[in-house]
Parts: sequence; structure tokens; C-alpha cells
Amino acid sequence: MTPSEETVAIAEVPTPVGTFALALTENGLVASGWGSRAGVAGRLDLAVIHDPDRTACAVAELKAYFAGELKTFGTPIDWRLMSGSRLRVLQALHEVPYGTAVTYGELAALAGSSVPARGIGSIMGSNPIPIVIPCHRVVAGNGLGGFSGGEGVETKRWLLTHEGYLQPTLLDL
Repeated sequence: MTPSEETVAIAEVPTPVGTFALALTENGLVASGWGSRAGVAGRLDLAVIHDPDRTACAVAELKAYFAGELKTFGTPIDWRLMSGSRLRVLQALHEVPYGTAVTYGELAALAGSSVPARGIGSIMGSNPIPIVIPCHRVVAGNGLGGFSGGEGVETKRWLLTHEGYLQPTLLDL
């Protein structure tokens, strides 16, 4: 199959932090993010098809994650749209365990990359597959740092609390 013939199946999942869309090629998860199917599809130059069989496993895993029943995603990732330092950093991030966090500098070291912290932040901000590639688990040395998904840092705080890395505050109760 040539790239121009490749297809992507997209599904939407309601979550406690907003609607989340998943896009899968035949090779695996290629994109995800907060918002609609159309928003995720617009980032890809692939023909969109309706294929619930292709998306079923990823949808079930995402629902289980938000229900607190899944800590490690098994859905394959289609890494083909990533390369170079970005690919190395995101692959290293994919290995950061549930309930933990790393700083921008620690992630660069894990990736064997000389990308500075600001560059790591830029890679996190353009992560094509949030949640499964857990950019919410990257924190600043002096606090949470930024987050470009959902409702910004409040979504990051919710995700890190959900995973047990942060303790709930009175505002969460």
C-alpha cells in the first residue's frame, strides 16, 4: 500500500477531562488528542475510514485507563511519522511508567539526546499521541510545567492525580 492509499480509522471517547479522539492506521495508533475526530483527522494526510474493528482495542484501553483499570497500553504505535531526536525522545517517554514523572532534563538523558530542556518542552507540546505517549508525566524541576492538551495544566494535574503521582487537593474533593 502506498502512503496515498493508506487509511486511518478514528474514534471518539468521552473521558473525565473531555472528549478524546484516537486515530489508527493498519500499523497502530498514529495520532490522538482532545477534541473531535475531525480535529485529529485534520492533522493527518490520510483517507479517513469508518472501521470500529481497527479502533476497538485502543478505545477499550483508553476507557480502562480512565476507569483506573489499566496502567500500560498495549495498542501498537505507528512511529513512522516521527524521526530523529523527536522519535528518540518520544520513544523514551513511552517507557516512563504509570504513576511516575521525569523532568525535561531527565527525559533528554533517557533518550540519549542533547536536546535542551526547552527543546524537550517543544517536543512534548507537539506529541502526536498524548496519554499513550505520556507527555503529562514530564514535569519541570520546580513544578508541573506546561501542558498543551485538554484544559492545559489542569488536565495535566488531573492525569497525574489519577495516576497517583500527585495527591488530591481539597479542590479535587
